Amino acid sequence: MTDLDSFTALLTPEGRALLDAVAGHDPADELATATRLRRDHPAPLVSAALGQARLRQRAAVKFGADAARMFFTPHGVEQATRTEVAAHRAARIAALGVRSVADLCCGIGGDAVALARAGVRVLAVDRDPVTAAVAQANAEALGLAELIEVREAEVAEVEVGGYDAVFVDPARRGGRGGRVFDPEAYSPPLSWAVEAALRAPVAALKIAPGVPHEAIPPQAEAEWISYGGDVKEAVLWFGGAGAPGGVRPAPGSVRATLLPAGEQLWSPEPPPDAPAGPVGRYLYEPDGAVIRAHQVAEVAERVGGHLVDETIAYVTSDSLRPTPFAAAYEITDVLPFNLKRLKALLREREVGVLTVKKRGSAVEPEEVRRRMKLRGPNAATVFLTRVAGAPTMLVGGPAPAA
Repeated sequence: MTDLDSFTALLTPEGRALLDAVAGHDPADELATATRLRRDHPAPLVSAALGQARLRQRAAVKFGADAARMFFTPHGVEQATRTEVAAHRAARIAALGVRSVADLCCGIGGDAVALARAGVRVLAVDRDPVTAAVAQANAEALGLAELIEVREAEVAEVEVGGYDAVFVDPARRGGRGGRVFDPEAYSPPLSWAVEAALRAPVAALKIAPGVPHEAIPPQAEAEWISYGGDVKEAVLWFGGAGAPGGVRPAPGSVRATLLPAGEQLWSPEPPPDAPAGPVGRYLYEPDGAVIRAHQVAEVAERVGGHLVDETIAYVTSDSLRPTPFAAAYEITDVLPFNLKRLKALLREREVGVLTVKKRGSAVEPEEVRRRMKLRGPNAATVFLTRVAGAPTMLVGGPAPAA
């Protein structure tokens, strides 16, 4: 589904009936389903309904039960914010006293929905006619049309002066769908979004989590957000004068937020690098949001440890101090990199299940598992990394609960 006519046909009574008919269908039976439905319905409409059903199935990972009522585009499913992440951001915006937001580059409306559910009135803007129509349909499908106004327009031409806040989620994919890593290649560019943010009382800019720290403007607080250990996005926060401390953005500060628990690390400025030293009894693997926020030194201090190498974000300590910001492992062996030696060790310990993690190593985990020829009732974890600059294997397993 790429054209407006195909999408609007899905909103007709016949289109909605078809969507109900194909809900939950098995993709393996799609050809038979399409053949059967085309006896009574136009072929283009059947194709559009089946395409929408596939998108809804994909979107369930991000949108949960809402996905069965919502509408999507392929690009929209790919770029949409996970519901829990959008809800976290919307709650923070609402806590800043915001009651109205101009959501620029709104996509299919996932963030607009989260904001509306937080009690915020939203102007949702997108320049693509199909995407804007999908956002409107989603506002109506979820019963939020009174709080969400959708407008098809170029974001640079929209007057946002009457809104309490601006939220910008620039497109970060090129013409062939590849990811864009240069913030100035976003659409619109990050520099434009920052200028718009500085004119607003409150602003939040969603950007790729791999953004270079030097690209972050000094007026912004930078927050990295992970869900279930997977880094989802970074957000630049501006403004919020008069809002309570802890919620109000602090220029130049960094924050790591771990969802779904909501644990946070906050630093007024990026902390210095942690020192490096020998491998201790325990290895700590910091959450990705902590690493992106350059807060590994904070984790090292909390667990009484140091880095295994000055260039590697693994922390080691002789103390087991549970922390939500890192997973802890007990290390039994520290070995120079040698796959034959590793294979012999795993065979001796009857390891049949091996988890391979790497940082600072060019070796692929799948290749390691293939070469080990595992057999036995036990499990182990091996870290392929560098210690004091030397390729090293750290063998162990998850640390016992304290």
